[in-house]
Amino acid sequence: MGDDALYLSLSAASKLLGVHSTTLRRWADEGAVPVYVTPGGHRRFARRDIEALAARRPVSAQVLGNAWAARALAQTRHELAAPAGRPAWLASISDEERAAWRRIGQQLMGVVLHYINSPHDDEDLLGEARRLGGEYAARARQAGMPLTAALEAALFFRDSLVEAAMGLPEEAHLRPEASARLLRRISRVANEVHLAVAASYQQAS
Repeated sequence: MGDDALYLSLSAASKLLGVHSTTLRRWADEGAVPVYVTPGGHRRFARRDIEALAARRPVSAQVLGNAWAARALAQTRHELAAPAGRPAWLASISDEERAAWRRIGQQLMGVVLHYINSPHDDEDLLGEARRLGGEYAARARQAGMPLTAALEAALFFRDSLVEAAMGLPEEAHLRPEASARLLRRISRVANEVHLAVAASYQQAS
């Protein structure tokens, strides 16, 4: 086995740990992580040391969020593409409306991802979720969808997000508190969207 397999560069080790390279550099300088410095001044980390540290430390919010987003997108696309599982509300909207909803969904996914990665309850992100919920509701009303159908569509995407999150603990080796936090933050954003949808329909009536 060659040196490339036994030792990792600073960038490769940082990526494996899910931290910024400056963070790992500081840990190494403080003696918290064993490091070997080459004659050329480059830091090298033993793969076994980094893998052991990765197994001990919690998954970072950014790594967790990115893993969730990739899984959620793949799952949603699969469910919408499957004829047997295609919801009834999807057949009632035009291709143009689907494209508009897809754009809103992508923006909302970005809001959820940023909210997951944020250590605080970012009111600006929650406000953006409410705005997107209102935009979604306005398009649903234009398409002639009743409130129940609009909420059914919103719940479909919420369920996809939650199911993707529930599938992560086994893959990402999440601690229970990290898994619970992920579900809470997804629900927090989804709640704002659903309340905005209901409020938009109520105002329109």
